[in-house]
Amino acid sequence: MNRFQFVADHQDTFEVKRLCEVVEINRSSFYAWQDAAPTREQRAAADAELEERIRAVHDDDNTCGAPRITAELNDGVGAEDRVNRKRVARVMRERGIAGYRRRRRVRTTIPEPADQKVPDLLRRDFTAPAANRRYVGDITYLPLSDGENLYLATVIDCYSRRLVGWAVADHMRTELVEDALKAAEATRGSLAGAIFHSDYAEVGVMPRILCCACG
Repeated sequence: MNRFQFVADHQDTFEVKRLCEVVEINRSSFYAWQDAAPTREQRAAADAELEERIRAVHDDDNTCGAPRITAELNDGVGAEDRVNRKRVARVMRERGIAGYRRRRRVRTTIPEPADQKVPDLLRRDFTAPAANRRYVGDITYLPLSDGENLYLATVIDCYSRRLVGWAVADHMRTELVEDALKAAEATRGSLAGAIFHSDYAEVGVMPRILCCACG
């Protein structure tokens, strides 16, 4: 309940002047709000009618968002019956009507500025004769409800396909990969002599470990 409505609901019991002082609004503002009540009622009725039209389109195709629904509502109608996209978006937002939103893509591969070439020690052979000999890794993003991302770095044994190390952070800096490798080292006891292959260098995270022998 807004402050104006509070004053309106209690004006038969207390003086308007006192109520306005309590809720800290000007009496002139309250009376202006009160005089605009018919206009608000008309707007609410118009929004309710628009909601029905929006739902008719949305129920037919629930992937539609405000732009497509606006286009559908304006298709073949006269200028006086056309609706504004912002108004459609507002009514949809207030009534909890939403179209399907494609998950935004996050670029996790960015060319290394130094363009450093690192040899491919595995030569595209991602098998291993035994455990703790060859590892591969990658970084992926985990979208959050607030629009931000977490980033997951992994270390996988080519022999068993086991995930032996991983780390999560809100960035793709070197520490993320280092933490994943430290976790793998803790799992295996040692990574000495093993080869680690990844495209981390292209992310600009840790160029020296694109494909390297762990020592």
